[in-house]
Amino acid sequence: MSRIFLEDVKIYAYHGVLPEENLVGTYYIVNAELHTDLWKASESDDLNDTVSYAEINSIIHDEMGIPSKLMEHVAGRIINRIHEKFSQIDYIKIKITKTSPPMQGEMRGASIELDKMFKP
Repeated sequence: MSRIFLEDVKIYAYHGVLPEENLVGTYYIVNAELHTDLWKASESDDLNDTVSYAEINSIIHDEMGIPSKLMEHVAGRIINRIHEKFSQIDYIKIKITKTSPPMQGEMRGASIELDKMFKP
């Protein structure tokens, strides 16, 4: 199985249930894992034979820029947009971490992870 990873993409965004989260915002860390066949690109050295991680990064930034109450909703939108653009992807996993959630205690963040398989 071939995989593409985007790791620790840091984005300032405005998501959350509390009104102040949508006004103040915070940093989020996004990780993406994509499964697709990369062997043709390994032989051809042609961008048309692979999935552009620059375009994946752009999709992540676009969707993170749309305020939502739930990180689950954002992750679902990211997964759907990626698959719409690159239907050859068999599996997508997105992890989003809110680095400063408005909760008691000290922590590195609160995260959700959503994944979807597209082909058996």
